[in-house]
Amino acid sequence: MKIRTGFGYDVHRLVAGRELWLCGVRIDHELGLLGHSDADVAIHAICDALLGAAALGDIGKHFPDNDPKFSGIDSKILLDGVNRLLLGKGYNISNIDCTISAEKPRISAYIEEMRETLAKVLNIEADCVSVKATTTEKLGFTGREEGIAAYAVVLIHSTNH
Repeated sequence: MKIRTGFGYDVHRLVAGRELWLCGVRIDHELGLLGHSDADVAIHAICDALLGAAALGDIGKHFPDNDPKFSGIDSKILLDGVNRLLLGKGYNISNIDCTISAEKPRISAYIEEMRETLAKVLNIEADCVSVKATTTEKLGFTGREEGIAAYAVVLIHSTNH
Protein backbone atom coordinates (compact mmCIF):
# COMPACT_ATOMS: atom_id res chain seq x y z
CA MET A 1 0.00 0.00 0.00
CA LYS A 2 1.23 3.48 -0.89
CA ILE A 3 0.49 6.28 1.61
CA ARG A 4 0.80 9.98 0.77
CA THR A 5 0.17 13.24 2.58
CA GLY A 6 -0.87 16.59 1.16
CA PHE A 7 -1.11 20.15 2.41
CA GLY A 8 -3.40 22.89 1.15
CA TYR A 9 -3.81 26.58 1.92
CA ASP A 10 -6.17 29.19 0.56
CA VAL A 11 -7.38 32.71 1.34
CA HIS A 12 -10.23 34.84 0.09
CA ARG A 13 -11.21 38.44 0.81
CA LEU A 14 -14.43 39.18 2.73
CA VAL A 15 -16.79 41.54 0.87
CA ALA A 16 -20.38 42.75 1.06
CA GLY A 17 -22.96 41.32 -1.30
CA ARG A 18 -21.74 37.71 -1.31
CA GLU A 19 -22.90 34.62 0.58
CA LEU A 20 -20.42 32.98 2.94
CA TRP A 21 -19.77 29.29 2.25
CA LEU A 22 -17.36 27.20 4.32
CA CYS A 23 -16.94 23.43 3.89
CA GLY A 24 -20.02 23.40 1.68
CA VAL A 25 -22.26 24.97 4.33
CA ARG A 26 -23.88 28.40 4.07
CA ILE A 27 -22.88 30.49 7.08
CA ASP A 28 -25.05 33.34 8.32
CA HIS A 29 -22.82 36.44 8.10
CA GLU A 30 -23.09 39.95 6.70
CA LEU A 31 -20.03 39.42 4.48
CA GLY A 32 -19.10 36.69 2.01
CA LEU A 33 -15.91 35.59 0.30
CA LEU A 34 -14.88 37.04 -3.05
CA GLY A 35 -13.86 34.62 -5.77
CA HIS A 36 -14.57 33.24 -9.22
CA SER A 37 -16.51 30.31 -7.73
CA ASP A 38 -18.53 30.43 -4.50
CA ALA A 39 -15.10 31.10 -2.89
CA ASP A 40 -15.37 28.33 -0.29
CA VAL A 41 -11.87 28.81 1.06
CA ALA A 42 -11.94 25.60 3.13
CA ILE A 43 -12.96 23.34 0.24
CA HIS A 44 -10.32 25.00 -1.93
CA ALA A 45 -7.62 24.24 0.65
CA ILE A 46 -8.86 20.63 0.89
CA CYS A 47 -8.82 20.29 -2.91
CA ASP A 48 -5.24 21.54 -3.07
CA ALA A 49 -4.19 19.17 -0.30
CA LEU A 50 -5.78 16.18 -2.05
CA LEU A 51 -4.34 17.11 -5.44
CA GLY A 52 -0.92 17.70 -3.91
CA ALA A 53 -0.94 14.34 -2.15
CA ALA A 54 -1.55 12.61 -5.48
CA ALA A 55 0.97 14.85 -7.31
CA LEU A 56 -1.82 16.12 -9.58
CA GLY A 57 -1.06 19.84 -9.39
CA ASP A 58 -3.42 22.34 -7.81
CA ILE A 59 -6.99 23.53 -8.03
CA GLY A 60 -6.10 26.26 -10.54
CA LYS A 61 -4.71 23.67 -12.96
CA HIS A 62 -7.94 21.68 -13.01
CA PHE A 63 -10.49 24.47 -12.47
CA PRO A 64 -8.93 27.73 -13.76
CA ASP A 65 -10.45 30.97 -12.50
CA ASN A 66 -10.44 32.41 -16.03
CA ASP A 67 -12.75 29.68 -17.33
CA PRO A 68 -16.36 30.95 -17.46
CA LYS A 69 -17.79 27.46 -16.83
CA PHE A 70 -16.50 27.69 -13.24
CA SER A 71 -17.94 31.16 -12.59
CA GLY A 72 -20.06 31.01 -9.43
CA ILE A 73 -19.72 27.20 -9.25
CA ASP A 74 -20.52 25.39 -6.02
CA SER A 75 -17.16 24.29 -4.61
CA LYS A 76 -18.67 20.95 -3.62
CA ILE A 77 -18.72 20.19 -7.34
CA LEU A 78 -15.00 20.98 -7.53
CA LEU A 79 -14.34 18.73 -4.53
CA ASP A 80 -16.28 15.91 -6.15
CA GLY A 81 -14.20 16.41 -9.31
CA VAL A 82 -10.97 16.20 -7.32
CA ASN A 83 -12.17 13.02 -5.61
CA ARG A 84 -12.93 11.50 -9.03
CA LEU A 85 -9.39 12.35 -10.16
CA LEU A 86 -7.99 10.63 -7.07
CA LEU A 87 -10.15 7.56 -7.53
CA GLY A 88 -9.07 7.41 -11.18
CA LYS A 89 -5.44 7.26 -10.04
CA GLY A 90 -6.26 4.51 -7.54
CA TYR A 91 -6.20 6.67 -4.41
CA ASN A 92 -8.67 6.71 -1.54
CA ILE A 93 -8.94 9.32 1.20
CA SER A 94 -7.84 8.15 4.64
CA ASN A 95 -8.53 11.39 6.48
CA ILE A 96 -8.82 15.16 6.18
CA ASP A 97 -7.92 17.77 8.80
CA CYS A 98 -8.97 21.35 7.96
CA THR A 99 -8.48 24.50 10.03
CA ILE A 100 -10.38 27.69 9.22
CA SER A 101 -8.86 30.95 10.44
CA ALA A 102 -11.36 33.77 10.91
CA GLU A 103 -12.01 36.37 13.56
CA LYS A 104 -15.70 36.35 12.64
CA PRO A 105 -18.06 34.69 12.21
CA ARG A 106 -17.86 32.08 14.92
CA ILE A 107 -18.39 28.76 13.19
CA SER A 108 -18.43 26.25 16.05
CA ALA A 109 -22.18 25.71 15.64
CA TYR A 110 -21.61 24.65 12.01
CA ILE A 111 -18.69 22.24 12.48
CA GLU A 112 -20.67 18.97 12.57
CA GLU A 113 -22.70 19.94 9.51
CA MET A 114 -19.45 20.84 7.72
CA ARG A 115 -17.92 17.46 8.56
CA GLU A 116 -21.02 15.61 7.39
CA THR A 117 -21.26 17.66 4.19
CA LEU A 118 -17.64 17.03 3.24
CA ALA A 119 -17.95 13.32 4.06
CA LYS A 120 -21.08 13.00 1.93
CA VAL A 121 -19.46 14.70 -1.09
CA LEU A 122 -16.37 12.49 -0.76
CA ASN A 123 -18.28 9.29 0.07
CA ILE A 124 -16.25 8.72 3.26
CA GLU A 125 -17.20 8.45 6.92
CA ALA A 126 -17.62 11.71 8.85
CA ASP A 127 -15.13 10.47 11.45
CA CYS A 128 -12.48 10.70 8.71
CA VAL A 129 -13.06 14.47 8.48
CA SER A 130 -11.91 17.03 11.03
CA VAL A 131 -12.85 20.71 10.82
CA LYS A 132 -11.54 23.19 13.35
CA ALA A 133 -11.73 26.94 13.74
CA THR A 134 -9.27 29.43 15.14
CA THR A 135 -8.65 33.16 15.24
CA THR A 136 -5.42 35.10 14.86
CA GLU A 137 -6.09 37.13 18.01
CA LYS A 138 -6.93 40.17 15.84
CA LEU A 139 -3.55 40.00 14.04
CA GLY A 140 -3.10 40.16 10.26
CA PHE A 141 -5.74 40.26 7.52
CA THR A 142 -7.90 37.61 9.18
CA GLY A 143 -7.68 39.42 12.51
CA ARG A 144 -8.76 42.66 10.85
CA GLU A 145 -11.70 40.72 9.32
CA GLU A 146 -10.51 41.43 5.79
CA GLY A 147 -10.54 37.78 4.77
CA ILE A 148 -10.61 34.15 5.81
CA ALA A 149 -7.81 31.60 5.48
CA ALA A 150 -8.00 27.81 5.53
CA TYR A 151 -5.38 25.10 5.91
CA ALA A 152 -5.82 21.42 5.16
CA VAL A 153 -3.76 18.30 5.66
CA VAL A 154 -4.83 15.02 4.10
CA LEU A 155 -3.73 11.42 4.04
CA ILE A 156 -4.51 9.29 1.00
CA HIS A 157 -3.70 5.67 0.30
CA SER A 158 -3.53 3.35 -2.65
CA THR A 159 -3.39 -0.40 -2.97
CA ASN A 160 -2.71 -0.16 -6.72
CA HIS A 161 0.91 0.98 -6.41
